[in-house]
Amino acid sequence: MIERPDGTPLPRNFFDRPVLEVAPDLLGRTLVRRTAEGTIELRLTEVEAYAGDIDPGSHAFRGRTARNDVMFGPPGHAYVYFTYGMWHCLNLVCGPVGRASGVLLRAGEILSGAEQVRKRRLSARNDKELAKGPARLATGLGVDRALNGTDVCSGHDAPLSILTGTPPPSDLVRNGPRTGVGGDGAPHPWRYWIDGDPTVSPYRAHTPRRRTT
Repeated sequence: MIERPDGTPLPRNFFDRPVLEVAPDLLGRTLVRRTAEGTIELRLTEVEAYAGDIDPGSHAFRGRTARNDVMFGPPGHAYVYFTYGMWHCLNLVCGPVGRASGVLLRAGEILSGAEQVRKRRLSARNDKELAKGPARLATGLGVDRALNGTDVCSGHDAPLSILTGTPPPSDLVRNGPRTGVGGDGAPHPWRYWIDGDPTVSPYRAHTPRRRTT
């Protein structure tokens, strides 16, 4: 684990490691979102790793496309995708340039800027639900495709950055299958979360879509 003062941005070499090292090491780190309305800080409590061409669950499994180009590096950049025609999801690119991998930010605890998040997440019943799930996290933080490719290691003025934060004790880190991933990628235990944290989203197995006739 790379130790830094609590408020120091994580350096690029933090992300320039294998995705299965980076993903659990992101738990407890602070995601900072800077907007025209103010700054939001979120403590990461749940993430998922996606390992490119060796991972059938990854967007990069079948190679490079216009959509997933950012995943091929350099590390320390945001990969934002649009899904189901309505939601955005935020990922952090890691690993060496040319080898696509990334970590999906699934959930977190809002540390500051909650008023701004509440305005975007009117359906949340309480503050624990503001960023409980990847689409909710991205919506609450005002993340969309305009932030795709953002360098999260570029400094304090960037729209997105990751601070050292406070990683949890190792005995509180859990892992298991990724939510909603089917096929050959379903068994991979590459979802990581902080045990007992109320902001962690519930696990849901993959449900095949039914074809309409």
